[in-house]
Amino acid sequence: MSVASASWKTHGPVVVESGTANAWDPPVRIPSPVMLHRWQHLSFLHWPYPAPAVQALLPEGLEVDTFDGSAWVGLILFRLTVTLPGIPTLPWINSCPEVNVRTYVRGPDGGRGIWFLSLEASRLGAVLTARKAYGLPYRWACMHLDRDERTIWYETARRWPGRRPREVIALALGEPVSSEELTPLEIFLTARWRLYSSWRRGLAATEVEHVAWPTQRAEPLCVHDELIPAAGLPEPAGAPLALFSPGVSVRFGPRRQLGATLGAVVS
Repeated sequence: MSVASASWKTHGPVVVESGTANAWDPPVRIPSPVMLHRWQHLSFLHWPYPAPAVQALLPEGLEVDTFDGSAWVGLILFRLTVTLPGIPTLPWINSCPEVNVRTYVRGPDGGRGIWFLSLEASRLGAVLTARKAYGLPYRWACMHLDRDERTIWYETARRWPGRRPREVIALALGEPVSSEELTPLEIFLTARWRLYSSWRRGLAATEVEHVAWPTQRAEPLCVHDELIPAAGLPEPAGAPLALFSPGVSVRFGPRRQLGATLGAVVS
C-alpha cells in the first residue's frame, strides 16, 4: 500500500497548542538551553492503537492524546548528537544511533507532549546517564544505520537490560514536502514541543524548540518490529504512516517538576 495515497488525509483540523495558526510555532521559546541535540537521518513510523491499550501503559497523571479517537504509537529512528552549551562535540562520544517507541499524551499541567515507552542507544555511557539523571527508559543496543540517496536502513538488537528484541526497518525515500503540505494527522504526530518523564517519584515536563521539520514521505520496504510488543502492546497491524527528515537542531529547556505521582518508574 502506498502510504502517500492512504486514507490518513481525511481527518479534520489539528489543534495547535500554542493557540496560533502556525503548528510549527513552539509555545515556549528557549533562550538559554541546558542541552543541544542534532537529530539526523530521522524516520517516523506510526500506527493507530485503541486508546485504552495505550492508556494502560501510562503512569498516573498522563492521559493518552488521541486523533479521531485513536491513540498513535511511533517508532522514531535516527542518529543523535548531544552537546552541552560551551562544550566541544566529540563525534565518537557524543553521537550514536537511537530508536525510540513513543506515544502522545496530555499532562497534568494541561500540556500536550510525548511519553517514551522505550529508547535504545548504542552508547552505554549515554544509556546509564539518561536512565539515572533523566528518568528515561533507555536500553543499551547494538545498532546500525545506513543511507544512500533513495533508501535508508536501520537495524538494532537490544543488549541490556531484560528482553532482547530486534528491529529491522528499510524505507524508500520520496520527494520533499513542505510543512504546509503535511496532513493534520502528520502534524499531530510530529509538531510536539514537550516531553514527559519520570523524576523524583513523579513526573517532569521538558520543553523543546526546533524549526519545522524538512520532510519527505517514505515507503516501507521492510518493517520487522519487536520493540512495540516488547513495550507491552500488540504487534502493529498494517503498513505504517511513514515520514523521513534529514534532521533538525533541537534546544532543550530545564525540566519542571509536576508533583508526586505513583507508577512513574523506569523499567
